[in-house]
Order: sequence, then structure tokens, then C-alpha cells
Amino acid sequence: MDWSGYDAALFDLDGVVTPTAEVHMRAWDVMFNGFLGDHEGQPPYTEADYFSYVDGKPRYDGVASFLESRGITLPHGDPADLPDRETVCGLGNRKNDAFRQVLRDEGVQPYAGSVRLLDALRERGVPMAIVSSSRNAPEVLAAAGVASYFPVVMDGRVASERGLAGKPAPDTFLAAAADLGADPAASVVLEDALSGVAAGRAGAFGLVVGVDRGVGAAALTDAGADVVVDDLEGLL
Repeated sequence: MDWSGYDAALFDLDGVVTPTAEVHMRAWDVMFNGFLGDHEGQPPYTEADYFSYVDGKPRYDGVASFLESRGITLPHGDPADLPDRETVCGLGNRKNDAFRQVLRDEGVQPYAGSVRLLDALRERGVPMAIVSSSRNAPEVLAAAGVASYFPVVMDGRVASERGLAGKPAPDTFLAAAADLGADPAASVVLEDALSGVAAGRAGAFGLVVGVDRGVGAAALTDAGADVVVDDLEGLL
């Protein structure tokens, strides 16, 4: 790929720079099995439970779905609930604490091919930003040792503070480009999620790269990707 025609690169985080899904899976395991330990007769939470009841759902919906599968009824509570509250929201917030603890204890390794691309772009002087729906993006970047590549981090907290619509709306990508001082038409979006690819296309960015971590090249192309790779090293 010839990067000379592009002024900035906007990266999603989970699945593009880091395999953070593995950390999320471990955090769900820690939280749910800690909770179930206080409920006699309940079998342990397993990876099969993750894929059946949690995967792909918003955090509180995943909690509610799993609890329903075990016949456990808790009040929904409020997103402001403390992690020690036995509510759906309290357990969801407990999972978020577990996520951060797993990051501190076990860390997360960035994709090697992604780091090679980051090094090449930094050497070329291409400014880079992270555009992630996650509120844990700064912690993930620090744990993976790649925070220094990204002077702009447009994460869930920043988007909420600015009142920006999330993906598939292009607002967060457009705001990140503006923060870098870059023209969207001369910027590259790199995404592994269909909603993120659609956001890049809706924002009329110069190039939308789909990163196929399992969604499928055809689906990414249909969502609006101009180029699909299975590893970012393919863009060198």
C-alpha cells in the first residue's frame, strides 16, 4: 500500500491493535465465578456460557442473559451502582473492575503485524489516533505498551463527554481526524467491526480498511471496506 497520499490513520482498538476480547472473556470468568461461589448448587460459569449468553451483547444485557439462564433474579439497578451491589448493573460494573485487574495482572500483547505497521507509520510521520467505543481504551493501550503511538484517543468516555454518536455513525472518527488536524478525505480508517467500517464509509474517509479477524472479507466489503486484510502487516 502506498501511504504517500494519506495524512492520518484512525485505528479501532479491539481486534485491530490488540486482541482484547481474550481479556474480556477472562474478566467475565473472574466476575461470574466469584459471584456464583456465593450461590450454593450453581455450577461454574464456563466459556460455553460466554458464547451462549454474553458474547456480542452490551455489558448489562450479558449479565441479565446469563443470570436468566441460571434462574437467578436480581434487580436491574442503576449504572451508577457500586461493584459490590447485587444488581445487574452492579455485577456489570464488577466485571469492568475485573477487566482492569486482569489487564494489570496479565497484560495484553498487541498484534505483531499491527505494531510493525505502527512503527512504519510513525517513521513516515503519519499521525495516528485510536477511535474506540470502549471506556477502557487508555488502560488497554498502556497495558499493551502502544499508548505512545497515539496522541489522540477518542474512546467511549470522550465521546460521551462531547455528546458524539457512536459507530456506525461517523462522528467519533470525524472528531478524531479533526483533533489530529487531518482532512477525512485524506485519512485512513482501520476497522474489524462491520459497524466501524460503516462509520468510515459514512464519514467519506479517503480509505476504509477492513481487518478480517473472523467476520469475513465479503461482509466487510459489503459494509463499505475498500480494502480487506487479515493482518495489518499486509498494508506495509
